Amino acid sequence: MAEQKNEPKKELNELVVRLGKEQPVETARPEKTAKALKECIDRDYVHVMFKNTGTEVGVQLYRPDCRFDTGNFEDSTGKVHIEGGLILNYDKVRVVADVDLTTCEGTGCMKPVEDDEYEHIMGKAES
Repeated sequence: MAEQKNEPKKELNELVVRLGKEQPVETARPEKTAKALKECIDRDYVHVMFKNTGTEVGVQLYRPDCRFDTGNFEDSTGKVHIEGGLILNYDKVRVVADVDLTTCEGTGCMKPVEDDEYEHIMGKAES
């Protein structure tokens, strides 16, 4: 039988907890347009601003969980779904957001993830 470690669960950072609730977000870097967002998506890296706290994070996209076919970037219509990972205040998280291409605003949240899921999201998992 393998020995189990009874390590106490790490308490999440307070900001990560607050951003864990769905809330208004925007994608305004380098500018608040569908064209600029598309350029960021093409680089697999999007800045997401959580408007309630003013927290802006850079998200490395995890394309298998993103949906871009529901939006038209040329006409700035429809919505896209973005997901990706980052480390915020020493906590590994997945950012999930639905963004309207007309306004580059929508809703989103952060979800804490375990080390193995984080490695998978960030493309560092062993094959």
